Amino acid sequence: MAALELRNIRVVAVHGVLPEERERAQPFDFDLTVAFDMAPSARSDELNDTLDYALVLQTAVDVVLGPPCNLLEHLAHKIGDAVLRIDTRVTAVEVALRKTRPPVAHDLASAGVRLTVSR
Repeated sequence: MAALELRNIRVVAVHGVLPEERERAQPFDFDLTVAFDMAPSARSDELNDTLDYALVLQTAVDVVLGPPCNLLEHLAHKIGDAVLRIDTRVTAVEVALRKTRPPVAHDLASAGVRLTVSR
């Protein structure tokens, strides 16, 4: 499998169940692994034969900045689904999404989910 990797994307947005999460934006970090056939672009060295990673990034960021979600897994699925729809050559999207300031009573660097959305 060939994949495009976008790592350590950070977006400040409003998502969560608790009232404090709905009142104040917080940072979300995420990684994307986008599976698609790279053989054409690997052979041709032509931009038209590959996936536009700037478009992938903007699509994912737009989802995170969009309407609030209660659950991380729902938000991760929405990101994956949106990226999957960008180009028919995309066969799967893995999303690793982390909330870096989770509202818990202990010192925790992040809480997150990882899921794959595929055709």
